[in-house]
Amino acid sequence: MDTQKISVIVPVYNSIDCLEKCVKSICAQTYSDLEILLIDDGSTDGTDRLCEQLAKQDYRIRTYHKKNGGASSARNVGIKLASGEFLGFVDSDDYIEPYVYEKLMKALTERDCPVAQISRDEVDEEGRRLPDVCMPPEQVQFCEAQTFVKELLMHRGDCSFCTKLLKKELMEGHQFPEGELNEDFRLLVELLQEIEGIVILPEQGYHVVCRKESTTRKKTKDSFSRVFLDIVDNADRIQELVDRKYPALHVYAVRFGLFQRLDYMLHVPVSQMRGDNVFYQKVKKYLRGHLYDTVTNPYLTKKNKGYLVLLTIAPKMVRVVHGWKMGVGRH
Repeated sequence: MDTQKISVIVPVYNSIDCLEKCVKSICAQTYSDLEILLIDDGSTDGTDRLCEQLAKQDYRIRTYHKKNGGASSARNVGIKLASGEFLGFVDSDDYIEPYVYEKLMKALTERDCPVAQISRDEVDEEGRRLPDVCMPPEQVQFCEAQTFVKELLMHRGDCSFCTKLLKKELMEGHQFPEGELNEDFRLLVELLQEIEGIVILPEQGYHVVCRKESTTRKKTKDSFSRVFLDIVDNADRIQELVDRKYPALHVYAVRFGLFQRLDYMLHVPVSQMRGDNVFYQKVKKYLRGHLYDTVTNPYLTKKNKGYLVLLTIAPKMVRVVHGWKMGVGRH
């Protein structure tokens, strides 16, 4: 199988404390025909120099330095530079087991499928296992595109490109959306329209390192990540796609749209729940217009429905009370 090159793209930004472990885990792969592209996205902490040092240790490593533009921008540059027939992605603070690309390539070859996915787990900075976000299958399975979309709508599927190996030609005419978060979800939904499905392996060979500092974790009571806006926009995009291509999944898409707005409403700062906040007002209007769907959707939990109904009727008051209760619970 070591006849087709895999280009592993690693977007790098201020990762000096974790990059070496990440890169060494890629270098240790049992599938040897690799090129490792370290795309330095304007690091300011010395990571750029570390990239050059690592490149001297393994001839398969290539580095590229660019102005800061975000992870999607770095990935898109990596795709343009890639010389391999297949693409893999690893985030600079994560690491992988030695067998990952050998098993993924074998799955693609045996199943004649353009995309294969290894399972993942989540660990903290000390390497301790955290609860699984995505449950791995018990054995290798082929998941048809429509079924995979359904799993995404139920928040059970893994939309990350880091757990996947795909044919480079599949990316022709596509790229990671720049300036957005939740970008993997949007691109994967696009690609699922062009393939029959994805092979999923049960081995949890990709390790997501959950760090204390996160782009979605609030630093102050008024800070707010735009990821909560992007997940709502992506819900609207997939609702349109489902109604056009997968009408049998309509009720799942409605559930997804309501759940994403619930996530937004539980995170938007109370200070931004104002009449002049256009996005917030659109979310409120949507919830009021879909109150019947909230109550009747069979795929929302009772807790989901309860919060959605309350946030539809009196959103600001509910958030104030919710924040007070959370504060009491922490003492």
